[in-house]
Amino acid sequence: MEKLWYVVNTYSGHEDKVKEKLEARTNSMGFQDNIFRVIIPQETVYETKKDGTKVEKKKKMFPGYVLVEMVMSDEAWYIVRNTPGVTGFIGSSGKGAKPTPLKPQEIDKILINMGLSRMDADAELNIGTKVSIVDGPFKGMEGSVNAIDKENSKLTVLIDLFGQETPVEVELFQVSIM
Repeated sequence: MEKLWYVVNTYSGHEDKVKEKLEARTNSMGFQDNIFRVIIPQETVYETKKDGTKVEKKKKMFPGYVLVEMVMSDEAWYIVRNTPGVTGFIGSSGKGAKPTPLKPQEIDKILINMGLSRMDADAELNIGTKVSIVDGPFKGMEGSVNAIDKENSKLTVLIDLFGQETPVEVELFQVSIM
């Protein structure tokens, strides 16, 4: 079973409470191996006040929705569905049917807009980790991580280019762990 991203519908305005409760339930029930990250899609917007000063604000991209990275099992599905404030999963036909996960390109678009990646760099990446480049000019090539720039969500990957080990810089979303 692989971890995928799912969209969970919540009562509008309760996204923060649902995130908090779901993370607490995950920890208290010992499901950290099934439910990984809970994200409220937000973007930074700048508003101009009457006095002309600009104020930075976080705006929810999809009010009433949270994203959950999880391995879909009966137990994990039950925990998420029965978290207070959750009204259901998007992509489920109901009648006990499990929901459809987001496609990689859909979740990448949302996460990149937030400055995040599908990959949890802190937990999954180390120097020497073998990766496959899945997007960009070096798509299809494999290599090992040589440097990690978490602040800018970039990696330096050593690939074999014309028989020579060559460092290339890629975005986090452009690689997958082998």
